[in-house]
Order: sequence, then C-alpha cells, then structure tokens
Amino acid sequence: MAFSLPMLAGGALQTAYSFINAIWVGQFLGKSALAAVTVSFPVFFVLTAIGAGMTMATSILIAQHYGARRHDELRKVVDSSNVMIGGLSLALFGFGEVLTPHILRAMGTPPEVLPLAISYMRIFLVSLPFGFQLFLFRSMLQGIGDSKTPLYFQALSVVVNTVLDPVLMFGWLGLPKLGLNGTAWATLAAHASAVLPLWYYLHRARSPVAPAWRNTRFDWSTAAITFRIGLPASVQQSLVSIGMVFVTGIVNGFGENATAAFGAAIRVDQLAFLPAMTFSLAVSTLAGQNIGAGLYRRVKEVFWWGNAFSGGITLACSALVVAFPDMLLRIFTNDAQVIETGVHYLRIVGPCYVFFAVMFVANGIINGAGHTLVTTVISLISLWIVRVPIAVWLSGRMHSVDGVWYAMAISFFVSMACSLGYYISGAWRTAIARTRPDVPEALLADEFSEV
Repeated sequence: MAFSLPMLAGGALQTAYSFINAIWVGQFLGKSALAAVTVSFPVFFVLTAIGAGMTMATSILIAQHYGARRHDELRKVVDSSNVMIGGLSLALFGFGEVLTPHILRAMGTPPEVLPLAISYMRIFLVSLPFGFQLFLFRSMLQGIGDSKTPLYFQALSVVVNTVLDPVLMFGWLGLPKLGLNGTAWATLAAHASAVLPLWYYLHRARSPVAPAWRNTRFDWSTAAITFRIGLPASVQQSLVSIGMVFVTGIVNGFGENATAAFGAAIRVDQLAFLPAMTFSLAVSTLAGQNIGAGLYRRVKEVFWWGNAFSGGITLACSALVVAFPDMLLRIFTNDAQVIETGVHYLRIVGPCYVFFAVMFVANGIINGAGHTLVTTVISLISLWIVRVPIAVWLSGRMHSVDGVWYAMAISFFVSMACSLGYYISGAWRTAIARTRPDVPEALLADEFSEV
C-alpha cells in the first residue's frame, strides 16, 4: 500500500487532468471536438503502447536485478533502455505523422470530424519523444522501489498542462486562439517541463537509474533480453489499443452521438480502472524484486493484498458509476442524446469493472516474472476472439450500439478467467533474469520449502 499510494496519486492527477481537458473540450468546443479526441485516443494508445511495453520490460529487469543485488547488470539495463526508447520514440513519431490520415479514414471517422482529428493528432505526436522518456524514467524509478519521485514531477506536468489548456484553446493573454489544437500543444509543453528537470534531478541525486551523460554502456545482450520481454508487452498493449480502434470504428457506424457518448463514458472508465492499473504496476515491481531474491512466499502475499485493495476500491467505483451514470456524464456534455447512450454503456459495463481489477493483479504477478508473452496471449483471446467478434455480431443482431457494450463486459470476464488460471498454475515462478540472489542461504531454504 505504501508503494502504491504515490502511484495512485500520480494516476489520479493524470486522470484529473484528463477529466478537466474533456470538460473544456466537451462543454466549450462541442461534440465534434469531443468526437475528434475520441477517435484519436485509440491511435495514440497504439503508438505509445509500443514504448510502454519496452519501459515495462525495463522496470521488470531493474526490479529483478535490484532484488538480486546485481547493480552492474542494472546499470546495463538503464543505459541500453535509454538508447532503445529514444530511437523508438523518434521512429514512431515519423510513422505516425505520415499514417495519421489513412488510419483515421480506415476507422470510419465521420467526415465532419476528420479534418479536426487529423490536425489534433499530428500536433499531439510531437510530444511523443518527451512522453516516452517520462514513461521510462517513471518505470526505472519504480523498478528500484521509488514511487514518490515520479509523482512530484508528474504533478508539475499536470499543473502546466491544466494551466496551458484554456490559455491556448481560447487565446488568453494575447496568444492565438488554437481551439482543440491548443490542448495538443499544452501536452507537449507539459511533458517537456517534467522530463528535463527530472533528468537533472536524477544526476544531482546520484540515482542508480540516472541516464549517463556520456560513455553510455549500450549492451547488446541486455538489449536483446529487454526486447524479448518488451516485445510481447508492446504487442499486448498494442492489441488492446488496436482492439479499441476496431471497437471505436464499430461505434462510429452508429453516428456522431454514439462516438461522443463512447468518448465521455471511457473517461469514467479511466477513473474506475485507475486503482486496478496502479496496483498492477505495484504488484509487478514487488513480484519482480521478490522473485529476483527467491522469496516466493512474499509474491503470494502480494497477490492477495493486491486483490483486496484493488478489488475493494474498484467495487466502490463500480457502485458509484451504476448508481449515478447520468450525473457523471453531464460533467463532459449536456447533449441529451449523448447522455442517454452513455448511460446505457455505464450500466452494462460498470458492474464488470471488478473482473478487470482481478485480471490486472494476476497479470502484475505474471509480468513481474517477465512472462509478458502469456499476458499477450490473454489479451489476444480477450480482444480478438471475444470482444471484437462479439461486438460486430451483437451490434448487428441488436441493431444497436448496446451490442458493443455487452461485448466489452463479456471480454472483461474472459480476461480475468485466463489470468487467474495461469497464476494458479504456478508456471510464472521462473524469473526471466536468471541470477543468483545474494541473500542468506537459510532464508532461501525457508522460502523454497514453503513453495
């Protein structure tokens, strides 16, 4: 809980900003702008998912080496990851700029929304390298058990973003009125305002994960194992993102109101999913450190406490969403048709949030051991065998976008069942980073005897 709380606070800050941004857009720029953000969001997710998977691999390896007290190996991970993530972010930025119009057209974006979405997305992509570096710093610090430092700099980023949003959107203080594009430029400034000071701080504090100014030790074998863990994690998150692209495309077929309702409702989802995603990261780090040290009994305790905290908070969020869906949606829009469609979504999907929470805790253990390929397969089953086909079939059968909402609820249950099944099997116990932990033999003997 102590490790998770700063991460939860950071996630709450980011979600608060996301809410504020959606309020500015939905209430003052109209439903076309809200729909433009909605169709762009899954595409951003696809691009950032690749980098997020690699930074997850960095966090896993750092946690296991830190637990095993292999500090020289930890240093290789830090240096190699900085080179890999920097190059990857620039490559994705270039591809994204070129492919943006084609992707948005393929998604069936409504014609009245398309020009606005293309412009917004292309500006937002400029912030991608800074965003990747911020993800990497946060993952490395969490890998060594420091969840507080990223919070401070993330808070700075959120404050900058929140202040600049209306200034650039509405042209305050003599600046040009940029509309929706102003939020994208504000994001770029916010990421830069966090990354550059954090880089400086890590060097001043002599952190073990501070990037090297020079003489970077890029190690091919370390890069290879990072890639071996990170590629499935990237594919996993990309599958989720691409699945959202397909789901959004199905929703787009029911018109602008359905797209705007989906955009408002998934903002509420963000809040409900926040505890589960935060505890998953904490579980992954603690599992990685204890697996690296050979202390398997603690991993089991982490699993049960993770479910107690994450499941309890998520159930409370679920109750709130089901009880007051219209009130929550009115935060983002006053359009009666949009609210009506969004209420159907929240009352169908909201009761299933707890499945998502349990799945994320189990995935945290599996990822902490480095078995990211397994969670990738689980995502593949949930999204491409369950969610997307059922969404197409049910929405066509019902002649209603509600079929998409039911498909999402069913996929949450399938994900949970698969993740729990693999955790219970115990196949995750072999760490990817095979190192001999430097802990007392008697303690190791006691731990392994209990396993």
